[in-house]
Amino acid sequence: MEATLEATARDTFGKNENNRTRRGGLVPAVLYGTSDGPNKEAKPISVNPKALLKILHSESGVNTLISLKLAGAGDTRVLVKEYQLDPVTHEVLHADFYRVAMDRVLRVTIPVVTKGEPKGVKQQSGVLEHIRREIEIECLPGDIPENVEIDVSELMLHQGIRVRDIATNPKWKPVSEAEMMLVHVIMPKAEEAATPAAEAGATPTAPVEPEVIKKGKKEEDEEEK
Repeated sequence: MEATLEATARDTFGKNENNRTRRGGLVPAVLYGTSDGPNKEAKPISVNPKALLKILHSESGVNTLISLKLAGAGDTRVLVKEYQLDPVTHEVLHADFYRVAMDRVLRVTIPVVTKGEPKGVKQQSGVLEHIRREIEIECLPGDIPENVEIDVSELMLHQGIRVRDIATNPKWKPVSEAEMMLVHVIMPKAEEAATPAAEAGATPTAPVEPEVIKKGKKEEDEEEK
């Protein structure tokens, strides 16, 4: 997938500049050059938060090839390097982009999705367990797939699929460990026996509230590169 994102150049780095950018309704960001290319410097920019979130929430997510339109600099092909979310509102606080050369192979991580229902689940009462939901691949920027699909319909009990079992593709190749297990069919875990208190009809204790997993960093902790 490829997307377009408008960008505006900023004058300086720093927390105060970031705050002014956010008050103006934009997201402060940094554009980095390719590691061995002519544009190695970091350039402060700003982007529209809604447009950026639409890209991040798309099927390809951070692997979306972006045509960054920066006034006075023309279109630049970039990928998202990192981004920070507000832990409460989940709004984007900051983003880093890096330029990509369309003729140079890069490494990206893509999700693994399954197709079909294993025979070991339908016929042997097994359970399909996901061991790894992502793999690392090498490809050109224009050939980044949204995901890799694996067919699990023929799996019987105690059988699985490893990285080496993935069908080859002329546009990309997996670089994750070949023996790394992705999915397998296992016996279901036995249900825990009822406790004496439960058998006696004792009133169960109130469940402990789960701890909220924080996403991103608080604004005051942000340090711009």
